[in-house]
Amino acid sequence: MNNDFISKTLEKVREKNPLVHNITNVVVTNFTANGLLALGASPVMAYAPEEVADMAKIAGALVINMGTLNSGEIESMIIAGKSANANGVPVLLDPVGAGATTFRTETAKRLIKEIRISVIRGNAAEIANVAGLDWEIKGVDAGETNGDTVELAIRTAQKLNTVVVITGKTDVISDGQNTFAVHNGHSMLTKVTGTGCLLTSVIGAFASVEKDFVKAATAALVYYGTAAEIAAEKAVDLGPGSFHIEFLNQLYQVSGAEIEKYGHFHQQ
Repeated sequence: MNNDFISKTLEKVREKNPLVHNITNVVVTNFTANGLLALGASPVMAYAPEEVADMAKIAGALVINMGTLNSGEIESMIIAGKSANANGVPVLLDPVGAGATTFRTETAKRLIKEIRISVIRGNAAEIANVAGLDWEIKGVDAGETNGDTVELAIRTAQKLNTVVVITGKTDVISDGQNTFAVHNGHSMLTKVTGTGCLLTSVIGAFASVEKDFVKAATAALVYYGTAAEIAAEKAVDLGPGSFHIEFLNQLYQVSGAEIEKYGHFHQQ
């Protein structure tokens, strides 16, 4: 796997315009839709239990995000997830806030139990809580302990039989056997609400066209981080509002040549 593979996978997303079904949180709906459109994917936000099964089965990927969780949405998540499973559609889980409350933690575990999850993306604390692993997180940023997150990703992937993406200063992707570390991105991403949530949906778009989900997730992270780095070069001094707009611009504009220039990842 190299930067050329990432560029070609990005081209596939833009050519195929995959439908990404999002059951996501109210804080990030607009940003997620605009980010997917900028990438070249086609977003849909469908939550009603009466239609989620039909929507999920025609999507390229289903993204379940627990950001603003409620009991009605949980029902829709499970219905949609089972429909996606039955129709060979990859399901991605973003367990926002797992570990913060019992409700969130137990919901994440229930979703994993009842739905076959293709990719789980979160920070180290969320992933550890979802996996039920006793994991010491040092510092405010759960991604700071880079060596630890590699082991955590591998252990969680093996335990849950899925692809695990742990995002932080260095992003780690693993299926328990193959593990990659991605070094792209910019700290300004943490100043804009919803960049992590959008990232999960972007991974969903890549997983729609690349069925090796470790490679799909790694490619998505390199692309996303490259867009952030270029956006920061152009707008970081102006503040998060300008970065937000420029980041959407770069999601739209990033080319294969720029991925070749900026892409920085390696296999563990």
